[in-house]
Amino acid sequence: MRIKSYFARTVEGAMELARQEMGSEAMLVNSRRALPEAKHLGEYEVVFASDFPESRTDEPAPAPQPPQETTAGARRFSLEVAELKKELEGMRRVLTRSALAPPHWAGASPSLSDAYLTLTANDVAPDLAREIVESARVFSDESRPSPPAGGQHLDPDGFERSLVEEIGSRFTVQPSLGRGDAGPKMVALIGPPGSGKTTTLVKLAVNYGLSSHRPVLLLSMDTYRVGAADQLRAYSAILGVGFQVLETVGGLAQALEENRGKDLILIDTPGLGPNDMDVTSELARFVSTRTDVDTHLVLSSSMKSADLTRMVDRFEVFRPQCLLFTKLDETGSFGPILNEAARTAKPLSFFTNGQRIPEDLEAATRNRLVGLVLSGHQAQARAA
Repeated sequence: MRIKSYFARTVEGAMELARQEMGSEAMLVNSRRALPEAKHLGEYEVVFASDFPESRTDEPAPAPQPPQETTAGARRFSLEVAELKKELEGMRRVLTRSALAPPHWAGASPSLSDAYLTLTANDVAPDLAREIVESARVFSDESRPSPPAGGQHLDPDGFERSLVEEIGSRFTVQPSLGRGDAGPKMVALIGPPGSGKTTTLVKLAVNYGLSSHRPVLLLSMDTYRVGAADQLRAYSAILGVGFQVLETVGGLAQALEENRGKDLILIDTPGLGPNDMDVTSELARFVSTRTDVDTHLVLSSSMKSADLTRMVDRFEVFRPQCLLFTKLDETGSFGPILNEAARTAKPLSFFTNGQRIPEDLEAATRNRLVGLVLSGHQAQARAA
């Protein structure tokens, strides 16, 4: 069977064209107004079918060809697109070579180049990575009995040890809760929405309260998010610890005074976005001026370095004493943690690496972060 469409200004005209080509035995299959893209062929379209073999019919009319100027324009456009793609690919290759090329200050030392590429591949800030690598080179040279001039013939093992020590010297850790030994340990967790404050607070309550048989109280200031207080109330019921929801800073101050008999008081605060900081200025003033409240800024380790920096600066109004990083299991780049710890000189307190309560909580240590920063990319950097 042969099927073909015919176009004309009227249905009758299109049918006449079909009869002339396919014969009187041809069967009408469909008729309709032509689609917008076929309007230039005719106002109406009819579809005819014929049972005659192809050899019994006339040769089909050639498909309409676009105007010559249209064809030339399309060809010119295709050439321009191809040229643009070629230029973009060239730019990509240049940028890739620049990113993976050993820095000029590293000279011909593979150890220096590998170390720098490892750090920057893990999103350590380039300036900080260079400072670390150059300092490690100096220390490794000075530790040798007869350091060579210009740092040539670098001892790889000595340099690796110096590199680990140099990274560890760029930040501090303080995996503890509370400020001072007298009175209850009062801890406030602050941070952006979705950083994991509530879950982390429960993990701290179990690991540093219930496990030591200390009386624990959970306080929630999170009345902004629907159901936030209910989540913490459910946790407190499961753990069998005290719980209060507070709507004002005055209520928070009163609750702290009334519960000084507790060993550990953990305060959950609302997740604050960029537009919420003014609303909670009173809470920020209260927390920042209480010398007995230990404030931890809770941040997701999966955030990009630039976003993380903006977030840390935004929450500085609370005067947090420590940085607490969550969701280590959701990222493979740990350089931003080192960047912020080095930039702010704030100690790291705790890490979380999963949703399990209370297992996925660990005290921050130098060895842990150094290992994270140096892991996973060494082989890739050398291959590149």
